[in-house]
Parts: sequence; structure tokens; C-alpha cells
Amino acid sequence: MKPNILFLFADQHRHDILGCAGHPLVQTPNIDAIASEGVHFTKTWCQSPICQPSRASVITGRYAHEIGVTHNTGGFDPEWPTVMKQLQVAGYDTATIGKTHYHESYQPPKADGEIDMRSKEGFVKSFGWDYVLEEYDKYLHAARRLTTPYTEHLSEHGMLDEYRAQIKGAFRLTPEHWRGQTSVLPQELDLTSFLADEANQWLRQRSTDKPFMLKLAFVQPHVPLISDPVWSEYYADADIQVPALNPAQASNKDWAKYMSLLAEHSQAQMMDHDFVRAGIRQYFGMVSLVDQKVGEVLATLDELGQLDNTWIIYTSDHGEMLGDHKLWAKMNFYHGSVQVPLIIRPPGGVLHRDEDALVELTDVTATLADIGGAEAPAGGHGESLLPALEGPIGGREVVHARIGDFAGIRDSSHRLTMNVKNEVACELFNMIDDPGELVNLVDEQTEKERVDDLSNQLRNHLAN
Repeated sequence: MKPNILFLFADQHRHDILGCAGHPLVQTPNIDAIASEGVHFTKTWCQSPICQPSRASVITGRYAHEIGVTHNTGGFDPEWPTVMKQLQVAGYDTATIGKTHYHESYQPPKADGEIDMRSKEGFVKSFGWDYVLEEYDKYLHAARRLTTPYTEHLSEHGMLDEYRAQIKGAFRLTPEHWRGQTSVLPQELDLTSFLADEANQWLRQRSTDKPFMLKLAFVQPHVPLISDPVWSEYYADADIQVPALNPAQASNKDWAKYMSLLAEHSQAQMMDHDFVRAGIRQYFGMVSLVDQKVGEVLATLDELGQLDNTWIIYTSDHGEMLGDHKLWAKMNFYHGSVQVPLIIRPPGGVLHRDEDALVELTDVTATLADIGGAEAPAGGHGESLLPALEGPIGGREVVHARIGDFAGIRDSSHRLTMNVKNEVACELFNMIDDPGELVNLVDEQTEKERVDDLSNQLRNHLAN
């Protein structure tokens, strides 16, 4: 029988907040163990530093501008070829548990002011999933009054009203979005725990006559920055180093305005160092809870005798600024926002290796197809990363990302941002000499040739 695939997909997990990435504080022993038996890709770009377009790219292998989804708005057509449909053809049982974020294409029915998201199951299945358990962002449960399997679970335990009260203000992007808080829910009722429990139940109850591709899509460590009481307490006294950097100046007025809005959006001007430290501690707690639950799912696979026949992939849709440049969230091309973790472990494991070549999330699409012996989705741009299991790969000469009216490109040494509307370069950073992205070189005469070259490459990319 073909190997199984466990596709672990976090939400807003920054690439360097992992033990295996060298972080000195955050505890991620289970994800680190996956990396110790596989390949850790250290320079992985997402295709958009925001949820929906990034997720659309992952399942299609196409770039955000090609699918017509460059922000969290607009419909995502289930008629697009997806890797799940290809895996179904190849004989796989496909399941998604957690956040898909295809919702802008779907208008669910309303009843008594409550939106029942269980009605979305058929719509999500049309993308190529045999089994669906859909969960939205945790703060949307309060803001939009959603009914989901999770809200029903909390209601059964008498905690739904208290949960909604805690996260009520987060959807309005108030400072509560980033104010570190301890959850009112015990760890066993946390959404991350719920999703892992559902995955374990599905693994135990599924028919074993076909291989599976299970996408377990955690909603954490997405904001609001609220972690469970256990991990919140663990990091209570952690010595958090706070960045105190201003966003780099950009000559393009539209980009400068956009970055100013991001700073306002994240309420950076209101945040003192204690505020920032509290938020970062809770982010660490959410990452550690995801890691803990990853370990529980791996234990279930081991219990069922399936671990040695299962590929494991861990990644995320985009990163999180965590106060860098006085910014929170994402939606820009700083490495904290656009670079994501990526770990691939084959059945039985291999000798651990870090791969420093440039890769992107469309490559994950091609890799999933390659693992399953399936054709990659038509029109996709990904390149399978399985050769990296044998040794160093060349990787890509450049990687790309897009959000709204702006696009980014990175090569081995530099990163450039362009205003798509007027095709004017906004930023250029030397990623080798200036890894903190502090000195914007876009207007330096000595860099004019490089700016022109990267700009032309980006124009050609967006035109195709």
C-alpha cells in the first residue's frame, strides 16, 4: 500500500519560533523530533503573507494573482485543480480537520442570528476532501456568532459564553488582539486540543483499506494572543528580548502609507515593552501547545502501527511579526511575516539535515503529489522537494509573494518590494549583510541595476 501523509498546517507560525530553528526559549520537542528525522527547510517563502491566498496557493500550486485571490476577500473557485483531487484519483482517503479558510466563496444560511458553519461541509468537500471538520478562526466564533463542532463542544461543557466573552473584542482589532492573556478554558477544552482529539478519533475509526492524506490545520498560533493556562504559566517568567525598531522608510508613498496603516492596525504606538513581552509569551505558549498536540497525534499513529508508513510535513500559511519593526501580525514582506517553517520527514526517518536553498509553498503542493504517486495539479508551479532527502538541492533562484497591491521577490542575497499599481520599487534589503532588514537600499545609486533587475523579474512573474 502507498504511504500515508500527515500534513500538519499551523496558522501564523513564524519560521524561527521553533527549537530546531535555534530558538533559545520556545519548547517544541515533538516538532524538533520530526526535524531530527527529516529535512528542515530554513528559507521557505509563503505565496502570500495572509491566510486565504496562501492556503489557495498551497492546494493548487499556483500563485495568488493567478487564482484571483490576493487578500482575504473574493471567492475561491472549487473548480480549480487541487492536489487533494489528484490524491483522490491516486487512491487516497483525504481528510481535513481544522481551518480551511475557503469561506469567502461560501455564504452559509443564517438562523436566529447564528451562522451554522456545519452547512459548509459539502462546499469544502468539492475541493477534494472526503472528510471535513471545518473550524474558523477562534475569534470569529465570537464576532460572527458561528455554530461549529467546537462551539457545540464548548456549549456541552458549559464554557461557550465565557469563551466568547474573553475574545469578544479581538475581531475589532483592538489592543486585546495582541494583549497577552491566559485562556479562561482549561487546556483540554482549547481549540488546539479539540482539533487534535478529532484527528486522533478519525485515525482510529477510519477504514484502513486505503492510504490517507490527513491535513490537520491548527488555528493557533494565530491571534488573539491567548494561550492555555498550562503553557501560559510555563512562560510567565521567560526573559523575552523586545525589539525596538521602527519600520524601514520607503520612498514609495503608497507603500509608506500601507506600512503606516499596518503600524496603526497593530496598535504599535500603544505598546510598551511589558505589553510586547506579555504577547510574545502567550505566542510561545500557543506554539508549545500545538507542538504538544502534534506529539499526541504521532503517538496515535505509532499506537496504530502506521507511523513507519507515514510521511509527515509541518508548515504554516504565513508568519507573525511579534513586535519586530514595531509591527504585529503579517501582511508585509519582512522575513517574520513571509517566511514559514517547513519540515519533511519520510517514513522511518532519515538523517537530519538543514536545507538552506530557497523554496516556497507551491513546492509543498508538488511534494504532496510526488509522495502519493499522483499528478501535480495542472498549471501549478511547484517543484517536488523529495530530492532534498538525498542531499543538498539547488532550490529556486527567486521566490515570490503577493498581497493586495504589493508584491515581493527574494533571491539568494536581496529582497525587493514593489507597488503593483505603478510598478515602482518600494524596498530593497541586503539579506546577508542586513538580516534584520533595517537599511532600505532602494534609492541607492549603487543598487540601481539590482533594483531594475529584480523589478523586471517581478513584473514578468506577475504578467504570466
